[in-house]
Amino acid sequence: MEHIYLDNAGTTPMAPEVIARMTDVMTNVFGNASSINYHGRAARNILDQSRHVIAQSINARLDDEIQFTSGGTESDNTAIIQTAMARKSVGRHIITTAIEHEAVLKSMAYLEEQGFEITYLPVDETGHLDLTDLKAALRPDTILVSIMMGNNEVGSQMPIHEIGELVAPTNAWFHTDAVQAYGLVDIDVQADHIDLLSTSAHKLNGPKFLGFLYRRDGLLFPSLIKGGDQELKRRAGTENIPAIAGFAKAVELATSEQKHARREQFNKFKEQLLQGLQANDIDFEVNGGYGAGYLPHVLNIWFKGHQSDALLVNLDLGGVSASAGSACTAGSLEPSHVLTAMYGSTSPRVSESVRFSFGTYNTEAEIAQTVATLVKILKR
Repeated sequence: MEHIYLDNAGTTPMAPEVIARMTDVMTNVFGNASSINYHGRAARNILDQSRHVIAQSINARLDDEIQFTSGGTESDNTAIIQTAMARKSVGRHIITTAIEHEAVLKSMAYLEEQGFEITYLPVDETGHLDLTDLKAALRPDTILVSIMMGNNEVGSQMPIHEIGELVAPTNAWFHTDAVQAYGLVDIDVQADHIDLLSTSAHKLNGPKFLGFLYRRDGLLFPSLIKGGDQELKRRAGTENIPAIAGFAKAVELATSEQKHARREQFNKFKEQLLQGLQANDIDFEVNGGYGAGYLPHVLNIWFKGHQSDALLVNLDLGGVSASAGSACTAGSLEPSHVLTAMYGSTSPRVSESVRFSFGTYNTEAEIAQTVATLVKILKR
């Protein structure tokens, strides 16, 4: 049986070019980038080159504004918790939204235990926030605004440029979780007044357990991880040079032209899947929406009267891998906090929805087969 992978928002397969680059570095460059000997300098050279590639991809002013981490979770934790601890003399108020990733929400919950006040902005049924709510929430003691660039469950994109313009004149720093958007959306941290930005390599066909935190030059807070002086004393631990080289290769592959082509292809997949369901008289609705204002690779569908868990099991048996939401909460008995924030806890959508997310290596034939499998299951 052919197995079709439509859970690319959870993780993506590594690109062959990334695997080749990592294999080459693992074979030939094994030195410690902190050592000053020949082998250490070779590793340092790859580290510096990779940092430059990634800095350029978001229009960072300095290469050293890029801090490598173990992934999006560490990047979010570092940006949020360490900012709060470093700036608590300025204020103890932080703003976020109700539909952030768990890496953000659990950081906020931890800070609430430490005496910080968190404002959770609501979203509407499209998954978007109202900028007037943000304006009203900003206060002189607000030290951080953390709002994701694109939602991982329904794909809603936030007005990052407008948020940045609102936050820039205030005392607050602006952090955005760009884990789902990086590699698909053009990002300019300078034009959008972004102070802190989190990513993860495995969302754009790079290696797992690696990401970066962009930290605007001049923003000071202590390292979350204690130890050596790596990453300019900002993140202790020996750098994973092969993975970092692979991450840089994945970023190089995500050119502006390639990102445009991916967006076009993924939107075609959405139309194909939805039209196939409509043609077979399937009773469904899209959660949030699609098209302008949404990430191109995420499509969340409410299949009326069909429980998510049973539908996912049958899809899996039929050779289609999808999900009910964030992979980071898989196995949880709790309903999606994103759909709950959008539609309310009593809505059947929270337990009758499936997320399909597309990737670079999906094909129209796979989408057609997915439609056929879905129709067979739903009509059975």
